[in-house]
Amino acid sequence: MTKRRLTRRRLLAGAAPLAAAPLLGKLALDGSARAGAHDHSSHASRSPASHLTGAGGHAAMIGDEAPAVGGPNDLDALLLPPRALPARPGRVREYTLTAIDTELEIAPGVFFPAWTYNGTIPGPIVRATEGDTLRVRFVNAGSHPHTIHFHGIHPANMDGVFEVVESGGELTYEFEARPAGFHLYHCHATPLKKHIHKGLYGAFIIDPATPRPPARELVMVMNGYDTDGDGENNFYTVNGRSFYYARYPIRVRRSELVRIYLANLTEFDLVNSFHLHGEFFRYQPTGTGDTWEYTDTVMQCQGQRGVLEIEFNHTGRFMFHAHQSEFAELGWMGFFEVVD
Repeated sequence: MTKRRLTRRRLLAGAAPLAAAPLLGKLALDGSARAGAHDHSSHASRSPASHLTGAGGHAAMIGDEAPAVGGPNDLDALLLPPRALPARPGRVREYTLTAIDTELEIAPGVFFPAWTYNGTIPGPIVRATEGDTLRVRFVNAGSHPHTIHFHGIHPANMDGVFEVVESGGELTYEFEARPAGFHLYHCHATPLKKHIHKGLYGAFIIDPATPRPPARELVMVMNGYDTDGDGENNFYTVNGRSFYYARYPIRVRRSELVRIYLANLTEFDLVNSFHLHGEFFRYQPTGTGDTWEYTDTVMQCQGQRGVLEIEFNHTGRFMFHAHQSEFAELGWMGFFEVVD
């Protein structure tokens, strides 16, 4: 089987209403990309992906039309955060994060040689309440030196910059969880852009001591994948798989409060964005302070994050996607299925 370079230009060359779908199908049938200069590679599935079809004349796909990998609950652990706990003096929240080299299927027949925390991109959701002691055991089972850098307030020796853990080693991070808000964790070993792009990052929620109102809570981490090593992303996703929430829409109830923790860890592009159809939402940058914007579109550079709150007024299918159209056509789109 002849191998082909899976370039960004090739994916978009069709200029169809939704370019990625037919070209992904062609990729799965024709072959795979060679490993690039930075060890970012993909290869095609040996089985034909005959279910990959075009967009049918509209700029969206949903359900079986969407070329996404896996089953309907595969990403629940990355979408649905652990429940918030009320403040309690002296509590310790413990997690174990293990750096693992693994190959992940990010689109049908497209495999990415990832560096991960606990085998997923993004890594597990870490959650604590303001004032808790956070204790994270980091085990480096990967092939390269790694660290964990937590956004937030902590001592210098817990910062994950100088505390590099060699392959086979481990380190325990321990500090008070503050300030309240939505934060991130990621590897801070060099070359930094490679360690982040390869997948070493995750969501870090610190709940305020005075609880937020009850809500249906979701975590969405935006990212991209450069599969041919040219410094440009070929696929874009939320929570690691292209078109996943187009194939499996997120079901919510009309009039219930939906809270989304949104973060951007896209490497190689200056910004990413989130646009919601048919509704406006309240947006609180970093999930801190008292300032809320009322909008239907937000933009984030790498490392930015925020909290969105929505109550849907109508039932039906409501699309969400990057408002950089190219990102949407290369995998960053999905749907809410709003029901009574």
